[in-house]
Amino acid sequence: MGQSTPKETQLSVPVYWEDAKQELMKRDRIMRRIIPMFGDLHLVGRGDPFTTLARSIVGQQISVKAAATVWQRVLAACQQCTPGHIVNTGPEQLAACGLSRRKTEYILDLADHFLAERVHASLWEEMEDEAVIAELLQIRGIGRWTAEMFLIFNLLRPNILPLDDAGLLRGISTNYFSGEPVSRSDAREVSANWEPWRTVATWYMWRSLDPVPVEY
Repeated sequence: MGQSTPKETQLSVPVYWEDAKQELMKRDRIMRRIIPMFGDLHLVGRGDPFTTLARSIVGQQISVKAAATVWQRVLAACQQCTPGHIVNTGPEQLAACGLSRRKTEYILDLADHFLAERVHASLWEEMEDEAVIAELLQIRGIGRWTAEMFLIFNLLRPNILPLDDAGLLRGISTNYFSGEPVSRSDAREVSANWEPWRTVATWYMWRSLDPVPVEY
């Protein structure tokens, strides 16, 4: 922890957050009700690109608590979460941390993509959303939802609408459709009013269901 934590957190706050809140509240009566409920809470960026993606693979299809336990074991086994350390740790030790055979293959493939520079992480900040997603989809175990979560939580992109996210659809259902099931088309229609701040609105949909942000 130490003294660096506040600085790191501050640097991770999206520069657009306050402007987005104000615009969303002006345009959307539901946002006008929800946003003030969460005061100064905001989206906070997570980690470096490789660590964020590795952690997302570890956490797939298991509980947050289980994912945290496995992740700590991986960190202990690897000493550092870098592509080189992951590869050097090897499949047997990674599996011993609690990773399934498939997840072990996925995290090694991720490391290989970074080591071989088949993805261009140093350029992602400047690349368009869909161009980053296209690169991430080359990596085994990373689908569109994981890529979109990466754009939200690592690159802090302001206008991501993760239509495969159950929490987003449930939030729209609860807040805009009185709990009735919603389709992707319904979600797109609602989100048209959120442009160009769909990330921010999505985050508030999540908070309306669970006030405490989960570390991604």
